[in-house]
Amino acid sequence: MLESRANVGYVTSNYDAPLLIPDNVFETESHNFRLDTLIDDLDPLPFSIAPLPDGSLLVTEKTRGLRIVSPDGQKSELIEGTPDAFDDIYRLESRIDIERGMGWLFDILLHPNYEENGWIYLYHSHRCEDCNDLSRERERPVSMNRLVRGRIENGVWIDEQIIWQAPIEDYGLAGDIGAGGRVAFDSFGHVYFTIGMKCGGNASGIQDLTTPCGKTHRVNDDGSIPIDNPFALRSDVYRSIYTYGHRSPQGLEFDAANGELWGSEHGPRGGDEINLLRPGANYGWPLYSLGIDYDGTSVEYGKDLGIAFELSDIEQPVVDLTPSPAVSSFIIANSEQFPEWRGDFIVGSLKARSLFRITIENNSFVNRETLFEGIGRVRDVEQGYDGTIYVLFEHNAGGQIVRLIPQNR
Repeated sequence: MLESRANVGYVTSNYDAPLLIPDNVFETESHNFRLDTLIDDLDPLPFSIAPLPDGSLLVTEKTRGLRIVSPDGQKSELIEGTPDAFDDIYRLESRIDIERGMGWLFDILLHPNYEENGWIYLYHSHRCEDCNDLSRERERPVSMNRLVRGRIENGVWIDEQIIWQAPIEDYGLAGDIGAGGRVAFDSFGHVYFTIGMKCGGNASGIQDLTTPCGKTHRVNDDGSIPIDNPFALRSDVYRSIYTYGHRSPQGLEFDAANGELWGSEHGPRGGDEINLLRPGANYGWPLYSLGIDYDGTSVEYGKDLGIAFELSDIEQPVVDLTPSPAVSSFIIANSEQFPEWRGDFIVGSLKARSLFRITIENNSFVNRETLFEGIGRVRDVEQGYDGTIYVLFEHNAGGQIVRLIPQNR
């Protein structure tokens, strides 16, 4: 069952809209809460937070690097030794509200057994120059998403290992705006990661299993290929591919209670999605979308690509968010601080600057509630070891992290 499209439209990306954290109590269907600011002077372009067992947070700033924020809101210096983050941002005249660049840091998360092994997984856009034929021909850098792991000791990133890296010849010129960049672990030692339209263009490579782009990938925690991956026995494709046909993945979470992987992604004009990610399934881009393209026409690049398909071959979203709020990261809540939200999706948005609670039962949409709206661009949502729910805002005046503090009804 798809969500109704009878929603308020959203127009701009709201990068410059004021970011003021209200001090009122938000009254919602199941729980009341207020927002408590933990830190308000991060870089304007943060991407991910990862709660640590001691109450601190790891924070990636896309064009700067990795920091630790203490439980009382003090930020560390940048962690030394991490993969490079590049800050040569540019903007198109047609879309000055969207930053573009190459070589950014993306998701950060802990290994499920972090307290025993200390492994931290960092996802980033690996950038190089004069390293493949395309780079030499265009005299420009090229890049591709890469997953590494390491440990932090005395403020230094050590013991780095590459978990997944594409062949250098598959690195491309596309900027990181469509790179995807989320990572999730399941309960069985597998790690999943998303790559969006990194190969460039609306159509290039996404339906092609010989490219990594527009895909969800799955490897073992050491980077080896699971023998039950959908394409594990093929030598002519990326054997790490788990699902394909994705446009711009924004969130990725494993539902341990039900053993299911879920993802969120941007559509074009409308067509933002929350998907149940089934192994080997095709999610349609750029052959089909419930949204429309930016020129107002239907999404049907299959005609240009010469790809014939049946609609029944395309996995449909469980939740269709049209008009688009620019859906971002989400969690599947299991916090004792908000027990009535258990199993619900707490979903951020960029353009709408809002936080939603979405109820899904038996893999069907049930309800959407707006928890707050119009505050700031939500880049990440995470839940701490003690059940605290954190929201990461990006803003030109500085990124912020706030906590949801439950209030008596």
